[in-house]
Amino acid sequence: MQDVATELGSEELSFAERAYRAIRDRLVMLEIRPGAPINEDQLAQSLGVGRTPVREALKRLQYERLITTYPRRGTFATDVNITDLAHISEVRQELEPLAAGQAARRATAADRTTLTALRQELESVDSRRREAAELMHLDLHVHRAIYAATHNPYLEDTLVRHDNLATRIWCLFIDQLSDVAGHVEEHGPLIEAIVAGDADKAAQLARGHVEGFERAIREAI
Repeated sequence: MQDVATELGSEELSFAERAYRAIRDRLVMLEIRPGAPINEDQLAQSLGVGRTPVREALKRLQYERLITTYPRRGTFATDVNITDLAHISEVRQELEPLAAGQAARRATAADRTTLTALRQELESVDSRRREAAELMHLDLHVHRAIYAATHNPYLEDTLVRHDNLATRIWCLFIDQLSDVAGHVEEHGPLIEAIVAGDADKAAQLARGHVEGFERAIREAI
């Protein structure tokens, strides 16, 4: 896991934002395990920041359902509850196609360059020989690049939060899933449709991707 000092664009981010992104991704990738206690001092030390940025980050993460605080007990990473899968998928099945379609319509030249680079990464690496955690990081990067290309900050924020929760479920069952690489490789045609400006095809592929995610999880449990 990258430390906070090497976060993308870190020179332009506040300490609180950098701490938020680093802690968020540790929670999403289950590097901080579900139910584990959250120690502000240890996080601050590991990230090389003070306690104040960590506290600010934790407030945001509680709102995003990645941590929870209990009176007189402390703060913990939230459990991953498989019963949430249907609720999360219900939201994503509506919003992921919307985001993909809007990204195809609104992506700037810079967005298309970023997405094309991710497409090339998908092509150039033998994904079936990569570690599952690496593949899930790539999955996150692709989703976040698509959301950013919508140029709708409200849609982007909503989908980032729900994709984070979905990724935690995926990571929890990753050892039981038969084709993680295939799931990640599905992004190739989706990126191509967005870069080509084909909104209808992008939306169709995004919906199929979300439906395939839920189906794979249900088959694994």
